[in-house]
Amino acid sequence: MTELHYMTIAETEKLISSRKLSPMELTQALLARIEAFDTQINAFITLTHELALQQARQAEKEIGFGRYRGPLHGIPFGLKDLYYTSGILTSGHSKVGANHIPSVDATATARLYDAGAVLLGKLATHEFAHGGPSFDLPWPPARNPWHTGHFTGGSSSGSAAAVAAGFMPFALGTDTGGSIRTPASYCGIVGMKPTYGLVSRYGVIPNSFSLDHCGPLTWSVEDCAIVLQAIAGHDRKDPASAKVEVPDYRAALGRDLKGMRIGVLRHLWEEDLPAGAELRQAMDEAISVLSQLGAKLETTRIKPAQDYNDAKVIIVESEAFSIQQKDLMSRPADYGAHYLGRVPVACLFQGADYVRAQRQRRKLAEEMLALYEKYDVLLTAGMGPAPRLDAHREIGFWDKWQKPSITSVFNMAGGPALMVCNGYAQSGLPLGMQIVGRPFDEAAVLRAGYAYEQATLWRRRRPELMFGARTPDINIGQHAGQPGAIDADTRRLVEMLVERAGLKLPESTVVQICEAAPYAFAMARRIPVHAWEDEPASVFVFSQTLRDPSPSTASGASREPLARSAVHSTVSVS
Repeated sequence: MTELHYMTIAETEKLISSRKLSPMELTQALLARIEAFDTQINAFITLTHELALQQARQAEKEIGFGRYRGPLHGIPFGLKDLYYTSGILTSGHSKVGANHIPSVDATATARLYDAGAVLLGKLATHEFAHGGPSFDLPWPPARNPWHTGHFTGGSSSGSAAAVAAGFMPFALGTDTGGSIRTPASYCGIVGMKPTYGLVSRYGVIPNSFSLDHCGPLTWSVEDCAIVLQAIAGHDRKDPASAKVEVPDYRAALGRDLKGMRIGVLRHLWEEDLPAGAELRQAMDEAISVLSQLGAKLETTRIKPAQDYNDAKVIIVESEAFSIQQKDLMSRPADYGAHYLGRVPVACLFQGADYVRAQRQRRKLAEEMLALYEKYDVLLTAGMGPAPRLDAHREIGFWDKWQKPSITSVFNMAGGPALMVCNGYAQSGLPLGMQIVGRPFDEAAVLRAGYAYEQATLWRRRRPELMFGARTPDINIGQHAGQPGAIDADTRRLVEMLVERAGLKLPESTVVQICEAAPYAFAMARRIPVHAWEDEPASVFVFSQTLRDPSPSTASGASREPLARSAVHSTVSVS
């Protein structure tokens, strides 16, 4: 039998449901592994040791009495430390949230509890899912289990590291521009960004209301389907939650892809973001495998990734700044240098920039409709081998943001995107590719990913952790601003906008914003000016409770507060 810590959900559920393995035995084994190795990985912020044993004991008792709840019953998991857990610290990996203990569970948390899953703990993230890795926060950044001197990717860093390290079979993360898929790629696991609105965001600390997605990170595609089944579905507590039928994702998995039409977005990894030789070769070999499985592949194109990136950054940074503005005004020193060097730059954007970016997002999403009709799924690259943590710059990445992202394209499009491992570099670090689908057609994406996974050997390789191993030292150079290089007009404009936003920032942060200003202004200038009738991606609509009042409402009783009204995408997808 495979060692317990490397067993998948699909393997474990068979043993648990047949009472050949107890949830207590599994949970205790994983807690022991975490105790032995998390000092090398830093995946955890809070280890819920006693709760895990209590939940495992309860699961064991229920299963013993014949009350088996399904494939997640007795299965341990972890949560990115943005998901609310009643009575348990939910910090956002920030000093700002260091004392934040919610009184409610996130909807996704509650659904996993209802499925009988066992919470092992809360996992590292970049600060409020933004920036990073940061070395000036109350908890260290997670490290990559394949090589602890390398980056996990972000922002669901602890979630990906914990699954790859064999601490748990699955974890939940969030994805605003690639924050599930990037760490999944770097850590060699499976990560899915579901369609916007499929999985409730209620009780999850927001980064961007318009672009946040909640989803699973697992070792296998089948496990991904199992977890998605448990957390998907309408939630009236989330104003963006979609009322759609949730299919049986696991039943959609098959071994061949005969007749499946796949559009290959080569330009994203060959032109827009030129990949290294190893990832290019991995993509060519993956395309060959998919063809041998019966899929019909054809090269196609979407708009350049830069078009998506400019609009995405303006939307996300503006919303993140608005979400954190109160604390940025009152306690800026409690944020890490990364966050301060990134999010307050959004005060340079005007309201018209934000609306123009939302209008551009709608146009970009609508332009995908023709591809959804022509192809069942789209294919493009993921990430190359993870960089060393030493290569990371502490501050000053707005210039990097001039370059597009191969993941955020699909946040803007809104549909599902699955990251799977498609090989390993000579260094032993994983490589990845993305399978993208029509909105709410997660089944097709999972089918393609599962078929590819079954036809390759990549899932047989695991990172090796050595007991007592020493993690490499990481020497991060601090960003040194150059105030003398900033022209006086830019300085005056930045100071005025920072003051107008109610911020009192240290000189070093003001210098960083001044340095970022030319890049932020250039990004805003690249967003087209639209015609009168071009709607934004989000428009105001009344929630279902207001459209369909109950009899008590009709008779004059008080209705749900107007605050429950929603902002929904109005892009129609057949």
